[in-house]
Parts: sequence; structure tokens; C-alpha cells
Amino acid sequence: MKHPLSTIFKCLLLSAFLNACSGSEEVSQSDAMPFTVVEVCEGAVVVCENAAIGSFELIVDGVATSIRVEDDAEPAILQAVKSFENDLVAVSGTPNLDKGRVIIVGNVQTSELLQTMISEGKLDISSIDGVWEGYTQAVVDEPVEGVSQALVIAGSDMRGTIYGIYDLSERMGVSPWHWWADVPIREKETLYLTAGQRSDQPDVKYRGIFLNDENPALYGWVNENYGGFGDEFYAEVFELILRQKGNYIWPAMWGKAYYDDDPDNSALARNYGIVVGTSHHEPLGRAHVEWERYGDGAWDYNINEENLKDFWRGGMERMKDNEVLVTIGMRGDGDEAMTEGTAISLLENIVEDQREIITDVTGKPAEETPQVWALYKEVQDYYDQGMRVPEDVILLFADDNWGNIRRLPELDAERDGGYGIYYHFDYVGGPRNYKWLNTTQIERVWEQMHLASEYGADELWIVNVGDLKPMEFPISFFLDMGWDNDFTSLEDLPNYYESWSSNQFGPEHAAEIGALIKGYTKLNARRKPELISPDTFSLINYNEAERVWEEWVKLEQLADIVRTDLDERYHDAYDQLVWWPIKASSNLNHLYIAAAKNKLYAKQGRASANDWADKVEALFARDAELTDYYHTEIADGKWNHFASQTHIGYTYWQQPDQNNMPEITRIDVPINGDLFVSIASEVTAYSGGKAIARTPRIDNVHDQAASFTLFNTGKEPLPWKANSLTEGVTLSKLSGTLDQEELINITVNWKVVPVGASIAEIEIVNDDNDTQVVEVPLLRLEYSNNLSGYVMNNGVIAIDAQNYSQALNGNVTWKTIDNLSRTGSAVAAYPVSAKPSTLGKDSPHLVYDVILPKAGDYRLAVSVAPSLDYWGKGGLTFATSVNDQIAQTQTLKAVPSDTDVFWNEAVANNAITLTHDFSVNAAGQHRVKLWRIDPGVVFQRVEVNQGDIQESYLGPLESQKISATSR
Repeated sequence: MKHPLSTIFKCLLLSAFLNACSGSEEVSQSDAMPFTVVEVCEGAVVVCENAAIGSFELIVDGVATSIRVEDDAEPAILQAVKSFENDLVAVSGTPNLDKGRVIIVGNVQTSELLQTMISEGKLDISSIDGVWEGYTQAVVDEPVEGVSQALVIAGSDMRGTIYGIYDLSERMGVSPWHWWADVPIREKETLYLTAGQRSDQPDVKYRGIFLNDENPALYGWVNENYGGFGDEFYAEVFELILRQKGNYIWPAMWGKAYYDDDPDNSALARNYGIVVGTSHHEPLGRAHVEWERYGDGAWDYNINEENLKDFWRGGMERMKDNEVLVTIGMRGDGDEAMTEGTAISLLENIVEDQREIITDVTGKPAEETPQVWALYKEVQDYYDQGMRVPEDVILLFADDNWGNIRRLPELDAERDGGYGIYYHFDYVGGPRNYKWLNTTQIERVWEQMHLASEYGADELWIVNVGDLKPMEFPISFFLDMGWDNDFTSLEDLPNYYESWSSNQFGPEHAAEIGALIKGYTKLNARRKPELISPDTFSLINYNEAERVWEEWVKLEQLADIVRTDLDERYHDAYDQLVWWPIKASSNLNHLYIAAAKNKLYAKQGRASANDWADKVEALFARDAELTDYYHTEIADGKWNHFASQTHIGYTYWQQPDQNNMPEITRIDVPINGDLFVSIASEVTAYSGGKAIARTPRIDNVHDQAASFTLFNTGKEPLPWKANSLTEGVTLSKLSGTLDQEELINITVNWKVVPVGASIAEIEIVNDDNDTQVVEVPLLRLEYSNNLSGYVMNNGVIAIDAQNYSQALNGNVTWKTIDNLSRTGSAVAAYPVSAKPSTLGKDSPHLVYDVILPKAGDYRLAVSVAPSLDYWGKGGLTFATSVNDQIAQTQTLKAVPSDTDVFWNEAVANNAITLTHDFSVNAAGQHRVKLWRIDPGVVFQRVEVNQGDIQESYLGPLESQKISATSR
């Protein structure tokens, strides 16, 4: 049954938060995305429901075509074909396969059938000949005797063949997340493939995920369902990776050992075609826990060299028959630094000895076995101080564990082994763990990984995904981008939300679902849930806490509406991927804001303080209920344990042993109390006329939402009256009986307010005829018609970066990165491969026009993404200036370290703010300028203030802009 709310209402609700509705439910789709069945059948080998000239019949009248693959094909190909047959059956809705129609599958290197077709000129493989993991899909007439037409899926190698199979599976409607997120398969009575040929191949050679920090969620689920991390579990993981066109994994490793826990795991990797590696501190295939199990002596190469070499030799012996990417090097025991300071000469000796082991075990030169050296944490210090490994080894650079890449190779740097990136969607460490939910914006992933790609770090991409669930959405994006670095342009990036949602849920609600994912990840990214506390959002300044509360309410409302409209067969998937993360995140934010209100209201003596204590308890209980719902109701309890990560009550970086409710305060409420007035921007409340209350200023340009709150400190209701003493100022209510509290809104008719500054007066009278005066500062602004720019609001001008007045490009182009900011969108200069700019009047810069009310001193504050010095030259730089004044160079000096306060604040806040003090000689229009120096700086926000900006987390709402052309 459809929800009675109309599409228009849903769009209004959505646009109030994201401005993302178009008034139409039509789905826009980028040609680069592997969409499910498309309606417009244009292009080669496109899946569609209507036949065209020369099209191949994939499913006709509910009967799917059969698959032909040689019996001696690689086991991994046979496994993929078996899965694909199941997909065909599921989509067609019948187990019958039409033997008269055929899909021919094979590896061009090993398939005699394909080699015959190639030699006879029936199959063109020039597009994939000799490439890594490429595939081609071609509709071929009379490919072999007795077959009039076939779809040929040919891979340049084993995995290329597998990707060709799973690519078609996804395009005909089978989500890679069908098993892992219960995404239904939509049955189709008829499907065709248009004639022609299409080919594809990856941009990044090794693309994978790291299962990490897996206790308690993944660990509990695996033990309950499989009894351990064995081949049954990893079979599901490997198929997911392959369906997402990945090829590489670092297996779960905290207390687990991939090869040792289940002897069948080794053969499983071969049979699926997955490259199994080990993490940055597990050299030569030996899991960390194996030293605890079998090691002899200390994990110290200085005093225990022979035992460590024997240990590593055992690791190489065990995996010599598998396709490997061997981790080399050494870190300390348990993801720690190996020694105090740097140990370059020792580590160089270790690497040399490890390569000798590789040579001895494999019987071939070490450079013929792929290897990787992870420059993670302190190991990068060794690299920065001159340590080098042989040219054939992949150098794996890393982010700072918070999604900010630490180092990249120089542009066009040649290296036989190439370069890679180790990225994070999950982390255990300072300033705070983040493991509970997806908090990663794909916009930041795109920006950082595009930077990596442009600088040549494209041999290996691996991402720490924690428990795997609930990181489904960013995993898809990361692996999609690893396959095709240019699969989505910066301009098309916003469409990924909708296209991914369409692949999971169909096109009808894809726009709304995509906006929901976009919305909750943005709100979670601006400060991760584990970092939120009752003190995060201000209750008194800029209406911040209420704004945050309402943002989550709007997301919840839309999530509920969509769920009601959505076909019930999608509910399990929708709950996991959309509804539950929004509900749980909203509840947590509301919990902390409720705790803040309880604390403040108890201090003020409000009778409602105890109600807010009750609210905290209810929201804390609701968190447990939501966890139980995930564990018992979604998919009939299939995912028990996956929501068990603790997330409430952090006191330092490590997770609490259990969720701990925020502290609450209960007060004794007397029978008879007093009438108080509370205003925004002040903790102090007013009563009985002892002092005059004053609201923040209201001006006609912003027409701010102004109000005050009446509250009762007792149980007995209190009568009250209010009156505006100023013409043009009206109140939403003039009298009443107050039980606990009531918000009174103030409205101003600017037509009758005098130009300039004035004070409106409001009187509130209690039943004892005590009068409390509230003053409302008013400012009616009038500007000359030639002025344009942003206007100051209570001492602050705030501008989201994308709303610049002018962009001077020079040799680059300024582009908006939609949604990448705590408040609006971000702006950066492209291409990032362009050399640093030298400051000059025509060098690239952004201009923001502002209107300042008087001559004097001001402070410019510029917020940027917490990008790191990937060049290693002392910090990325940009410059700021005002009008024609000398530009000041600004340097981002964040250094990833537990002891670097600047970096800790930067990643916690997901922004760096740098300031520039300046003076102007006159009121009026002035020009704030942000100058490009280094590539990779991402601007988020510009603020100008007079030193009286109020404390808050997100800052004030964006200021209003006046335009000379519009007046």
C-alpha cells in the first residue's frame, strides 16, 4: 500500500535537508555505471527487455540461455559459471535452461574453443590481448558448428573471464550484495542483449579489502554461523570481492590466522582466484597470532634472527602454490613500532633476508614474486629518512587512518613495482575508534583516490573495511573506482548515490534512497558518532543543537516514508543499508542533545529537566532496541552480532566495554515555581525584571528566526501575558497558562521599522504582575544599488566555499565537490597534476564579495579539508588576502601523531581552520581572496568576523547575499 504523502511532499521534505529533489521520480543514469536492466537499448551488448535487430536472447518466456564452458577450465572460472547459472535461474524464475541458445565462456589463454574462434576470425580480442584481467563480451553469429548465435564472454586471463561473467550478472539485475545485504533479485520474463562487442579492464592492478578490528561484530557472527574463519565463510567473502571486480584480500587477523585456522582456506583462494595477502605487520604470509602460537623467543630480529627466519620460511612454504602478493618488512609485535626511533639499517637487512627466503622457497629470483612494503605509521618515517627497498617491490603508501593520504610519489615517478594506497573506512586508535557505522563520504574517497591515481599510485588499492558490514556502500564505490578511475567524473559524482540505489532497489525510489545515504553519511562524517558528546553541539548559539536535531528528524521521516512505499521484499536490504543506519545515528545524536538539555535545564531549574532525563533514558533504551532489531528482525536474525559494536560513552580513544548512558541530573521540582524567560545565546534565564534579557540581533536581510522561551520552575501551571511595545514587532502568542515551557516566536514587519539600529521591547507579566522586559535589537539595512556581497549576521559573515563570487582559473579550473563539507560543498583546483602556483595578480584564486559594516579590524577564518602534506615538504599551502592587500601564505601543518594536537583536532573536526587578521579603512564592499599554491587543498568555508563569533561546532548558518543586479 502506498503512503498517502505525495511525491511532491517527499521532495519538499528532502530538499529541506539536501536540496536534492527534482520534482520527478525519473532516474538519471550515467553510462559508466553497471546499471541493471535499461529501458533505452542503445550501445553494444546492452541488457534490455525489448528485442532489437541482431540482439541475443538471454531470457525468453522465463527460460534462460545455457552456458558452455570447457571441463578443463580453471576451477575459479567453473565456480563463477556455477554462480552465474544460479543467477540466470533466479532472474528467469525457472530452473530450465534453453540448450539451443548458449553463452560461451573462456580464458583466451587456455580455452581451445576460443582460440579456434579467434583463428577463424570469429572473435576479435585485440581490445584485451595481453592486458591484465580484461574481458570482452561479444554477440557472435555462428561461433561454432550447430550454434546460430552466441554471447561470448572471453577473458584475457582467468580473472578477466570471471569479471566478464559477473559484469553481465550485475547488469541483468543481480546485485553483488544479493547475499551479503539480502538485495532481492528481480525476475524478468524476457531479456535481450543488443548486438556488438564491449570490453573492459581495470585501472588498478590489485584491488581489495582488509577485514580488521573484527571483534565483537564480525567475530561473533562468524563463530555463531561457521564456528570460525574457515573456507565456508571466506567463500562468501571471495565471491563478493569478485562480483565487485576486486581480486585481493587481507584476511581477518586479530587472533585469527587465515592459513592456520583452516587448511582448506589455501585451496579456496586458488579455487576462487583470489590473491590472499597479509596485513602491513604480518610479513611473508604469517599471521600475527601465529607467533604467539608457534614462535620461539622474542619478536626481535636483533636477538632472534634465526627463529624469525624459520618462522617466515614456513609462511612462504605454505603459500608457494598460490598466487600471492607477499608483504615484506617488519613492525613491532602487535601493530606497534619495531624499536624506539627509526631502525633503517636493521629493516634493510630484514628485507634482504626475507627476499632470500622468497628466492629459496619459490626457486626463482625474488623479483618474480610480487611483493609489497607497507609504509604505514612509523615505517613511512624510515622511507622519509632514506630507506629503500628493491625496485620491483610495490610501495604501499597509507592514509592517516582517517582518510587523508600521507604521502604520494612524485609526478611521473618511475618504479618497476609501482605504488599503492592503504585506505581506511574503520580504525582502532586515536583520537577515537570509529567502527560502528559508515561515516565515510564517497566525495572524500573520490578526491583522495583521484589524487593518488593522478600521482601514479595505481598498482594496489586496499581499504580497511572493519567488519565488512555496514560498509557496503563505500566498499562498492572504492572497488568501482579501483576498476575504473574515471568511471565517474567529479560532475557526475552526485549521481552515484542514485545509481547504486537503483542497482539495489530499482529505479522507482532510487533518487530518494540515494539522497538518504548521501544525507546520513554527510551528517556522520562531520563528526563521527564515537566522538559526539553532550557538549558537541551548542544549545545556545546559532540554534545549533536544534538544527542538528531537526536534520536527523527529517532524514528519519523520509526514511520511514520510503520504507512504507517500498515493496516489502526490499525491506531487509533497505533496513540494513539505509533505514537502520539512519535510525541508529539519529537516535545517538538525539541522545546526546537530550543529555545536554537535561544538564542545562537542571542548572536553570526548569520543571522540564526531569522530562529530559526521562528522554535520555528512553533514547538509551531505544539504542538497545535498535540493536536487537538488527540482530533478530532483519532477515530473520541472519545478521546477529553485526550491530554489537559499543558506541556510547567513550572517554578516551578506546571503545567502552559496554554502552554507557550519558550522565543525567534530576531535580526536586517544587509545587509552586516562578516564570522565567530564556533567550538564545545565553545560559542565564531571566525572571521578575531583575535584569533585562536581550535576544541576538535581527536584521531585514537575514530576517532571522527569533524567539524566546518561557519556562516554569514548579509543578503548578503559571498564567502569563506578553505584549510587544514596538510597532511592527508581533508575537506568536500573547497569553496562556504555562505547564512547563513554551516557545514564543517573534515576527518583524520591516516596512514599519526605522532604517538603522533600534531596540524593540517586549514585556512578559506573571500572575504577580512582575514584569520581565525582553529587548530585541533590530537592524534595518539599506544598501546602495551598486553593492553586492554577503552581509554580516550578528558579527559574522559565513560563506560555504561553493558560493564564490568569481573564480580566476589560470592554468587550472576551480571545481565544486558537491556535498564535501561539514555544511555545504567544497571547492578545489583541477587538475591536481598541475604544478604549484606562484602568487601573482593573475594566478588562480577564488573571490568572495563581502559587505563590511564599518572600518576597522576583522578576522578571516578559512576552513579546509584536513589534507596532509603528501609531498613531504612541510605542509600544503594556499594564501589568503583581502582587496589588494598582501597575501598571507597559510600552511596545513597537521602531522599524524597521537601527540600532535593540531592533527587530532583536524581529524576529529573533519576540518582545519586557519585565520588571517586584516583591517579595512571604510565600510562597504570588500573582496576576500583564496589563492591556489599547492594542489590538493580543498576549501570548505569562509568566515569573516569582528571577534565576537560564538562558540559552536558547525558555526553560524550561511549569510545572505545581496546583489546589485537584483535590487
